[in-house]
Amino acid sequence: MGRVRIPTLLLDGIDAEAKREEIRRIFHQTSLLYEQLFDHLASPGAWYQKAIALRHPLIFYFGHTATFFVNKLQVAGLIERRLDPDFESIFAVGVDEMSWDDLDESHYDWPSVAAVRAYRAELRDLMDGVIRTLPLTLPITWESPWWAILMGIEHENIHLETSSVLMRQLPLSLLRPLAGWEPWQESGIPPENALLPVAGGRVRLGKVRDNHLYGWDNEYGEHGVALKDFAAGRYLVSNGEFLPFVEAGGYTDPRWWTAEGDNWRRFARPEHPGFWVAGAGGWKLRLIAAERPMPWDWPVEVNCLEAEAFCAWKSAQSGVALRLPSEDEWRRLRDLSGVPDVDEWLEEAPANIGLAYGISPCPVQHFRHGDFYDVIGNVWQWTATPIYPFSGFAVHPYYDDFTTPTFDQQHNLIKGGSFISLGNETQQEARYAFRRHFFQHAGFRYVRSTNPLPEVPVYESDAAISQYCDFHYGPEHFGVGNFPAAVAELAAKAMAGRPLRRALDIGCAVGRGSFALARHCPEVTGLDFSARFIQVGVRLREQGSFSYTLVEEGELLSYHSACLADLDLAATAGRVQFFQADACNLKPLYRDYDLVVAANLIDRLYQPRKFLQEIPKRIVSGGILVLSSPYTWLAEHTHREEWLGGFKRNGESFTTLDALRELLAPYFRLLQEPLDQPFVIRETARKYQHSLAQVTIWERL
Repeated sequence: MGRVRIPTLLLDGIDAEAKREEIRRIFHQTSLLYEQLFDHLASPGAWYQKAIALRHPLIFYFGHTATFFVNKLQVAGLIERRLDPDFESIFAVGVDEMSWDDLDESHYDWPSVAAVRAYRAELRDLMDGVIRTLPLTLPITWESPWWAILMGIEHENIHLETSSVLMRQLPLSLLRPLAGWEPWQESGIPPENALLPVAGGRVRLGKVRDNHLYGWDNEYGEHGVALKDFAAGRYLVSNGEFLPFVEAGGYTDPRWWTAEGDNWRRFARPEHPGFWVAGAGGWKLRLIAAERPMPWDWPVEVNCLEAEAFCAWKSAQSGVALRLPSEDEWRRLRDLSGVPDVDEWLEEAPANIGLAYGISPCPVQHFRHGDFYDVIGNVWQWTATPIYPFSGFAVHPYYDDFTTPTFDQQHNLIKGGSFISLGNETQQEARYAFRRHFFQHAGFRYVRSTNPLPEVPVYESDAAISQYCDFHYGPEHFGVGNFPAAVAELAAKAMAGRPLRRALDIGCAVGRGSFALARHCPEVTGLDFSARFIQVGVRLREQGSFSYTLVEEGELLSYHSACLADLDLAATAGRVQFFQADACNLKPLYRDYDLVVAANLIDRLYQPRKFLQEIPKRIVSGGILVLSSPYTWLAEHTHREEWLGGFKRNGESFTTLDALRELLAPYFRLLQEPLDQPFVIRETARKYQHSLAQVTIWERL
């Protein structure tokens, strides 16, 4: 029987005091287990030697998880002072090669192991006091201060795993075996792998906020897709199955590698998987604190780039197009496997997971899950899907950079958990991602599939585009409604009783007004001079969503998504077409419109008079022209001599409205008195522009 070392915590229950004691127990068990892992370090030097250049030495990670608790308790308002400001500076960040990580060792004077042990003991006393006294109401929710405590526990589970990987990358002489942390012993002949059919169907991913299991921010929201039938390897790729790729010179042949993979291959110069050890007596496998003769029936452990290269090579050898599964395809395997989620594991772990059976992988043919083996557990499984946010994604205020920095197309999802995964890592909704050249206790299985790989969003960081996305698709600010939508509704109201077959939204920017007009009109054309803006509208029309960042403060960003479905605009997408065009030099084909809207456009044109003189020929008799503008005439957009108004003429003030009356009078009549429509543009979290645009509505004579 294999029991998970630390059982799963549920967020609900009927006895708050029993839950408090359960949390206190799990906190101490997690902390103790983490410290026991570091007992594998055999000498003082082992604590201070880097396993790889892109990570700190292990002394950092020993202190980091304690500092994380202090930082999150402070953010949650549960403590008033730090334990040790110096330690909490040293141990705060530096776990990945992100731009803000400081991995320059010259900046650090690492403390002694004894000092860090004392710091961790002080942290345990602090946490014990907080857990004993903090008011507790069940269920524990995202908004509860208890979330900070659970977050710290789960964070330590993550680093239990990543620290054990680093130990496998240290020289073996720096580690020692420990009683109670024995690896799996069994090994034998690797099984013959085979592709088995997987019935297609609908998969749904994403947690609701009241889920009774703890989740990281990227797990919440909604995602669903219908998959076609595909086939998947019965087993994870074993060391034995991977060996022919090594022997065929796969690591020296650029044909099998992606461009990214080939760059890594030429830089790192690998000749075989990183945990394989070549020797006179044959291949061995490096474990955490030992080497053993190669267990050929255990799963091979590689990075994502190596897994992709093997799939390319295997495809050429077999004549069958193989690739890594998508996250959705892995989930389909999980759904069909019959393996329950972790909250239903009553007596025995159904896989080599949670330290239930040892501190190593095991044979790939040992744990059967339906028609397949190791759907979960043994080692993590690389997918072809870069991590992305589900619809409805939001960051947690206690940890706003847990996931968002990985939405960069460079971090692929790993699924299923490994032999040392605990807590949240064992859940079916768990979503962890690593850079494709990083190593974890991770392997892979391959699939043959015609399902398209999901197009995951790339966050737009261009300041102007992001600002306009928020202006068009973001929330209301200070109670001011959405401006493009409001102008579209004014236009639709003006068209009441008139035929509305074709509409032109000129100066459409990123397209909200065009989609809103399409609620009332079967054919809408959106034009803008900026190809970058038009691309947003095109992406929304084709895919339904577009992701972007906003500046919060300085270099701090927040991550957002414009989603047509959320705005009840998805049904309008097929009625809209977007094109790049110059409003002052329109092509002849843009004509015979029942409605033309030019929202906040004329004071951004280089020849606004020419535009107004040409627009009548684009509108049918009885049609409507809607203009709006704050009349912010600036020389950077419009030469002074081209301004329509905002100056003295013949000694009298001459406004833009005066100019509109003059220019449009031969072709239009003003239907109603001008009105002011407010709008707010967000620049940062604490800086907004609050403006008024004058809206005029004109009927074509």
